[in-house]
Amino acid sequence: MKRIKVIATGGTISAHHDDRLDVRNYVSGHYRGEDIVASLPELQRFAKVDVEQLSNFSSTVIDDRHWVLLRERVTAILEEAYDGVVITHGTNTLEETAYFLHMTVPSEKPIVVTGAQRPFSGLSTDASMNVLNAIQVAASSEANGFGVLVVLNNEVWSARDVSKTNTYRLQTFQSMNAGPLGTVDPDYRVRLLHRPVRKHTAQSMWANESFDALPRVDIVYSYAGADGIMIDALVAAGAEGIVIAGTGAGRCSPLEEEAIERAVEAGVVVAMSSRVGSGVVIPIDAYAHIPFVTTDTLSPQKARILLKLALHQTKDVATIQTYFEQY
Repeated sequence: MKRIKVIATGGTISAHHDDRLDVRNYVSGHYRGEDIVASLPELQRFAKVDVEQLSNFSSTVIDDRHWVLLRERVTAILEEAYDGVVITHGTNTLEETAYFLHMTVPSEKPIVVTGAQRPFSGLSTDASMNVLNAIQVAASSEANGFGVLVVLNNEVWSARDVSKTNTYRLQTFQSMNAGPLGTVDPDYRVRLLHRPVRKHTAQSMWANESFDALPRVDIVYSYAGADGIMIDALVAAGAEGIVIAGTGAGRCSPLEEEAIERAVEAGVVVAMSSRVGSGVVIPIDAYAHIPFVTTDTLSPQKARILLKLALHQTKDVATIQTYFEQY
């Protein structure tokens, strides 16, 4: 039987409210990972499960330091006799943690991130089935080499492409560009339908890197009438990179365009993404005079992570552009 380690970090999946009908005003960190696992004796049908409590708070607290620590723990655990890892995590920033691990963990073994939209104490919580499904996927030999997977609501997603798309509904995690990689069906079989084709985990150039600190990269949301002041402020604050969540296919206002030019002249690497939620951002003639990076199909928050990792290696825009085409 496969051995799976559950790393608990907190989030809604760990939350409690005395009123089972209140799925809004709960407090994260009430339940520990061992409480959740102990409530699921059915797990023993699928794997031998151990639990480690790494943290126990809302995922809004997560920052670079937590990512680096989690990556170190996942790497160390997978070098032991474990066949896979499941991470329980708050859904607010789950996709970002999953993508950072997807880009940096040097292992082909299954790594699955899951969470819940309803607190563990809530009526009809999704926590239990999500944990069960995540452990099933982590224990599946078919999941080897898929990189980091996100499992919620009976669906399996690639960390690169998945995003939270709804504030409360259970089917919040979606991938508008790529769709799910597979499902966990009512017969409790894991059905993986296709593999991610971009580089990740053991094939990533950051798989064996050490991270004491990551460069500061910020996101600027573009909108009608944006004057570029936010871009200037971030340059003054010491940002090494800025991701623009542009309108449409990666456009910005004339004043923002001028601010981007000033940022580039100051040595800041700028990456153009889109606020739309799906589609590709690629170079266009209108901005050919500005040496910035385009982010392919990555969301602004994922583009920020890849730009952080890229700046850990180089500030050459042409080289960084190749990273966005490969990862």
